[in-house]
Amino acid sequence: MTKEKEMDIIDMQNREGVRELFEGTGEGSENSYQEASRRIMGEPEIQENLDSQEESVMLQKIEATLFLAARFLDLNELVKFTGVNPLSIQESMHKLLEKYSEIGSALVIHAREVDGKMLYKMDVKKEFYSLVNKIVTGQTEFTKAEQETLAIIAYKQPIKQSSIVKIRGNKAYDHIHHFIEMGLVKAKKASRTFELTLSEEFYNYFNLKERPKN
Repeated sequence: MTKEKEMDIIDMQNREGVRELFEGTGEGSENSYQEASRRIMGEPEIQENLDSQEESVMLQKIEATLFLAARFLDLNELVKFTGVNPLSIQESMHKLLEKYSEIGSALVIHAREVDGKMLYKMDVKKEFYSLVNKIVTGQTEFTKAEQETLAIIAYKQPIKQSSIVKIRGNKAYDHIHHFIEMGLVKAKKASRTFELTLSEEFYNYFNLKERPKN
């Protein structure tokens, strides 16, 4: 008789012993027998529960990291901050993207590819931008005048600050200062004025794809 055959016979005997024990007490049922059999025979139920708990903790760590970062993170950054291996990060991101696309949450996870690398960011949905801006800055939105100035910069960039002021008037200085403070616009010295361009934060802030570089 082979070793495998012997193990099969022992396994069968052990299971029958469990069944007889339950039947002898008069309290046994098929469900309680199966439960006891799983516990005694060491079937993988406990391990499955442990794996499920570990996966839940891992997903929570990734969620917390995305929430606190408030910017796009690549795979290497997620690995660094969470301590989770790259393969598990990729699998977890698929699950989180699916989760947030299905649940009725005010939060959303954005995914985009830049230079062959996947980037991920947790953000509030667009319909709540004004609420967030009101909480963070105490303002309901950019003023209409600021919106118009920022639109010109976005459309004409790179553009000199002096040109913006000619178009929008001296109030544009305050607008531009505000945009630079928020990190939405970059200013580089150009002779007696500044050359203005949009920063990466501008695209992150408005969840836009960055314009291709010329």
